Amino acid sequence: MLKVHHLNNSRSQRILWLLEELDVPYEIVHYTRMSPVPFAPPELKAVHPLGKSPVITDGKHTIAESGAIIEYVLETYGKGRLQPAAKSADHFKYIEWMHYAEGSAMLPLLMHMYLGMLGPAAAPLKPRVDSEIATHLAYIQQALKDNEFIVGLHLTGADIQIVFALEAAAASGLLKDYPALTAYLGHMQARPAYKRAIEKGGPYDLGGNRRPQN
Repeated sequence: MLKVHHLNNSRSQRILWLLEELDVPYEIVHYTRMSPVPFAPPELKAVHPLGKSPVITDGKHTIAESGAIIEYVLETYGKGRLQPAAKSADHFKYIEWMHYAEGSAMLPLLMHMYLGMLGPAAAPLKPRVDSEIATHLAYIQQALKDNEFIVGLHLTGADIQIVFALEAAAASGLLKDYPALTAYLGHMQARPAYKRAIEKGGPYDLGGNRRPQN
């Protein structure tokens, strides 16, 4: 059976959500962040050399990285669900959004969290980081204008990728000027599969963890 090596308050929550949407059987192996500094525990390095989450194991496969895991799960278990038809216009947009979420959107949000720990020393970089965040949030909001989902008419893996970035932004109080993003996030979090994933994954509070999410 597919196993999700799940770290609390991390990107692995999105993998549980994906599997719940697909109704794929899976097992959760729980890991808890260390204290007082909430890094991932060393036990995760026994699963993958990077020692981070999410990681899945499925038969002979051990796969890290959220986007790679989502692609593997959809190709292996999706049966065409949660992704646009291959080679369609929406499919290429879907690929772009899948990569964009971690490749571009998360970097300034992570920098924002780091700068928040530096106090006055962050002053020289803060305007640039704030500007980058504003650019990305406006970009995502424009894509959602009059749309229920980030690509096409149905939920896709791209939504599951983007939602974590928006949750990180919300945890830092950055969505107050973006009503469409706030509404979209609420809509996603209200999905029954999302709620089941939270119940199975355990407490999920990015706002209580001011370190970058593994």
